[in-house]
Amino acid sequence: MPSNLPTNKSEDRQKIGKLYVVATPIGNRDDITVRALSVLREVDLIAAEDTRKTRSLLTRHNIKCSLISYHEHNEDKRTPQLMDKLKKGVSIALVSNAGTPSVSDPGYRLIEAAIFNNIKVIPIPGVSAVTAALSVAGLPTDTFVFGGFLSKKKTKRLKQLNELATEQRTIILYESPKRILSLLKEIIAAMGDRNGVLAREMTKLHEEFVRGLLSEIIVKLKKRPQIKGECTLLVAGRKEKETISWEEVRIEIRSALESNEIKVSEIAKHLAKKYHLPKKKIYKETLRLRGD
Repeated sequence: MPSNLPTNKSEDRQKIGKLYVVATPIGNRDDITVRALSVLREVDLIAAEDTRKTRSLLTRHNIKCSLISYHEHNEDKRTPQLMDKLKKGVSIALVSNAGTPSVSDPGYRLIEAAIFNNIKVIPIPGVSAVTAALSVAGLPTDTFVFGGFLSKKKTKRLKQLNELATEQRTIILYESPKRILSLLKEIIAAMGDRNGVLAREMTKLHEEFVRGLLSEIIVKLKKRPQIKGECTLLVAGRKEKETISWEEVRIEIRSALESNEIKVSEIAKHLAKKYHLPKKKIYKETLRLRGD
């Protein structure tokens, strides 16, 4: 048996267990590595975000193994339980519903605890929505910033977007189909109408990549009766010497006004700081557009 795989031999049970962080498919169930399947067959226990989904994957590959739930609502309780098992020599594979565990998925607490207790943590790499989307986006790939799921609280989310607005790297975000339209509008308000790519249902039957200016993506999505599937959104970084036209500023003002939640003074303050323009002038323009 290869040395990088777990073993169930009784004589090895006295040793400290190992934690395997195993990437699983994000859609197409065949997107799983030979090594990942070997690990899932050999470990003593699989800690899964959703045991039903993981059981379905195991059944497809004729794998039988004990499962225990490990998700965002029971991480605090489960982490010490799993740590106790690892210390007793139990080998554990950590999996999420899709992709790589701990990347916008549960797992960070368990991995942190394992490292703190000198337990070996072994990555079993595979699919990730981030790299899958980036590889076909047609945006710069030499450097990028991953924002994951932004805060559900509007004030904090807008602050996060304002901080990302100055990024020159390609920006990658996750969002649910129910909130993707509102997020696109908020990004335009914070960053301007940049080029972007919306990756939807990646590796599945209805895989789709919607490309264009963010405003164009909004128009395409609004024509649909419903938006389905988890979304990965990529936004072009800010150009180093970006020239700002007043028409672009007006687009941002109109987008901000649509929300009816942002005060005129706040809009003027934000855009003045972002574009190094007179706050008073932006304030007057915002009042004019609101009146129109």
